[in-house]
Amino acid sequence: MAIGSKGDEGGRKPLEVEGGGDSAGVAANAELEGNSYHPLGGPGIRHWQASYITRPGLGDRSSVFFAAVEMTRMPMVVSDPNLPDNPIVFVNRAFIDLTGYEEQDVLGRNCRFLQGELTDPDTVAEIRAGVSEGRAVAVDILNYKADGTSFWNALFIGPIFDEQGKLLYFFASQIDITRRRISEQAFRQAQKMEAIGQLTAGLAHDFNNLLQVVTGNLEVVEPRLRDDEVALQAIRNAQRAAEKGGKLTQQLLTFARKQRLDPKRINLNTLVVEFSEMLVRTLGEKVDLRLDLKPGLPACTIDPVHMEMALLNVLINARDAMPRGGKVTVATATMHEKDRTDAHHVPAGTYVILCVIDEGEGMAPEVVHRATEPFFTTKEPGTGLGLAMVHGFVQQSHGRLEIESKVGRGTAVRMIFPVAAERAVPLKPEGIPDLIPDPQMRVQTILLVEDSDDVRQVTDAYLRSQGYRVLTAHSGEYALELIDQYGKVDLLFTDIMMPGGMNGLMLVERVRERIPDIPVLLTTGYMDELADKGINTSSFTILTKPYRRTELSDRIRSALNKNMGSSPRTLPNYRHEG
Repeated sequence: MAIGSKGDEGGRKPLEVEGGGDSAGVAANAELEGNSYHPLGGPGIRHWQASYITRPGLGDRSSVFFAAVEMTRMPMVVSDPNLPDNPIVFVNRAFIDLTGYEEQDVLGRNCRFLQGELTDPDTVAEIRAGVSEGRAVAVDILNYKADGTSFWNALFIGPIFDEQGKLLYFFASQIDITRRRISEQAFRQAQKMEAIGQLTAGLAHDFNNLLQVVTGNLEVVEPRLRDDEVALQAIRNAQRAAEKGGKLTQQLLTFARKQRLDPKRINLNTLVVEFSEMLVRTLGEKVDLRLDLKPGLPACTIDPVHMEMALLNVLINARDAMPRGGKVTVATATMHEKDRTDAHHVPAGTYVILCVIDEGEGMAPEVVHRATEPFFTTKEPGTGLGLAMVHGFVQQSHGRLEIESKVGRGTAVRMIFPVAAERAVPLKPEGIPDLIPDPQMRVQTILLVEDSDDVRQVTDAYLRSQGYRVLTAHSGEYALELIDQYGKVDLLFTDIMMPGGMNGLMLVERVRERIPDIPVLLTTGYMDELADKGINTSSFTILTKPYRRTELSDRIRSALNKNMGSSPRTLPNYRHEG
């Protein structure tokens, strides 16, 4: 018996008597077992965890306490363990409101009907142990409403005895803690992503420097082996491997939300239509691609290149889930009603949705739960970074990724993005002539700042071969010394992450104190989220490592030409055409 009549003799706990002896109970004294959220801020001291009553039965409903039970917002249930299968014999109105069931659909059933496919078996076992032992238990459990919607339930169950110690009923109170659980899960996910991001970021800088050395030297050797087809093929294979290594790093960085995005105001309908030819080729002949695009879809602000990568990754998964072929639908929609945004756990507002629906094999619940984890994959071969990258991109774009799947019934992947705020678009000034360089212009000087000796040497040699004068520095501090020594510099090309007290972004500020209009080209293996604190990186051109020499050449020419266009009067060696 869980409680005693008086005192604490024989292991019995003292009773607190109420109602002139009509009822009594045992105080919790912070001894309540279970894993539940504590609405009292702790396990509780004075509330009862077990009680006895002198007048068993549920027939008398004339008291103020019954009215209070029906009036409270907390769902309450009473079950009778003396009947077969411990059925529910009473529920209050709040329970009906919470679960969506009618009273006649609940009475006479065991509480297990609220459980579903994702309910934790260990939590169910903990409840059963408490019931079988006639003691109180408090747990957090995933339950399901009448419409199939899941909710997290902070459940307390306590026994009720008669004066002789016979177990009469179990009383259960419940609290919907879904929002709290989602917040906790999001926080844990953010912590996990931050840990992976820190690990990845630490490796990315050195790894991408190594890849840059590899690709740079391969490009140097390639023209010298034009007559050796075997050697050329080996170089091409090595270049492809280096490119894959770079993409692998970028996928990890995207998952960790440390990848620099270039968001633009775009319409998802337009993006899907323009990208559809590529998608059809990727899916192959066995897969039928259908488009269901909502007319008048509002714009959102996302990186279009990463959006295409995300859509491609999801569609590749859909294709692989249908080895015998099938239909894949790419659909768009809007969402703005508050009840719908609440259901998708996003703040109230207007959203656009891009949904990919396949007729494939589907996924089991435990696979869906882990689908966005990095390196988790059910495909061989597979990196397990596809959906991880998609999840990171959507999160970084202030959106939400949702996956619904049933084994044998296919999968639906939804990417939800907030609608872009309306803004005025400035008109492009007219009548400004194009600028072209004068053939007799002076040699331009580039200040190259790179902490890796190998990368610096390869880049220096290439820039000199293109006709530039190059000043090289291994640190930001030494770069400032070179500017003070040599004076005129036409472009600063610097790595962002460098050892010592000055990173590339800090160097830009210091250099522009000396040369205000100097164009800047940044390079990095990743964009550290703390490095750009207080600095608007959207105004910079950033070249991601590893890069090809042609990319470097194009970016440098673009940066120099852009600077000429912004200040034509300060560059007398340039003339107007026409």
